[in-house]
Amino acid sequence: MTASPPPPSAPSASSSGQHLRLLSYNIQVGITTRHYRQYITNSWKHVLPYPERMDTLRAIGQFIAGFDIVGLQELDSGSLRSGFVDQAEYLAQVAMFPHWYSRTNRRIGHFAQHALGLLGRYRAHRIIEHRLPSRIPGRGALEVHFGHADAPLVVVLLHLSLSRRARQQQFNYVARLIDTQRYVVVMGDLNCQPESREMLALLDDTQLRIAPHGEHTYPSWRPAQSFDHILVSPALSVREAKVYPVAYSDHLPVGLELLLPPDVRLDDNPTNLEYAVE
Repeated sequence: MTASPPPPSAPSASSSGQHLRLLSYNIQVGITTRHYRQYITNSWKHVLPYPERMDTLRAIGQFIAGFDIVGLQELDSGSLRSGFVDQAEYLAQVAMFPHWYSRTNRRIGHFAQHALGLLGRYRAHRIIEHRLPSRIPGRGALEVHFGHADAPLVVVLLHLSLSRRARQQQFNYVARLIDTQRYVVVMGDLNCQPESREMLALLDDTQLRIAPHGEHTYPSWRPAQSFDHILVSPALSVREAKVYPVAYSDHLPVGLELLLPPDVRLDDNPTNLEYAVE
């Protein structure tokens, strides 16, 4: 499966605000999967390096170059399996993103460094790393604020647990952290369907809405379930949402075009960066 990304360009501006292209993608640390049996036969690739991984990462970098903000899940932040390459930094370089931010969720010695990564055409002014509640440690969230501090665009990047009970706790945590924000995007591999009980509870608690793309995202070779989502607050206008049929991972990426309100201006260039870990 192949699909061409949108041509790279700066977000356009109109009297009603800027247009912004966003993408969420679980890249499975650069492992291409085309059959269920490869979860067994390729399991060694999750702990050991192999040359084709860099080819896959370069292809992913070329694909994501057409977007303005990209949230990536299942990255490695520099361990044996990735050849000690920080994959967020590498993809930012390939796709020519001037800014990138990451959070290492789970460290397994020199063998694996599980991480989230957010790549942007704009500099953030606030970054907060969150540790999400879970019976098994290692799930986190990356909260990134863009634009002016008085009216920021807040992007929250997630990769949630497989357990429904843990996801409910994690969604409750996310609802509290975005409670006072007006312009919010929540995106990632949420490991649940749009109609799941925990997702519906989040939408009810926060007034977030799922950007409808109408397609499944997992597994990439024969999509049957929709686990990858971009959620937006009511004050943000979604112009288009879609799933891209690219076979670089076991998930398909989800993208959308967002129309920002006039008071959200991402062309501000903050010189100070506030960083926190919670």
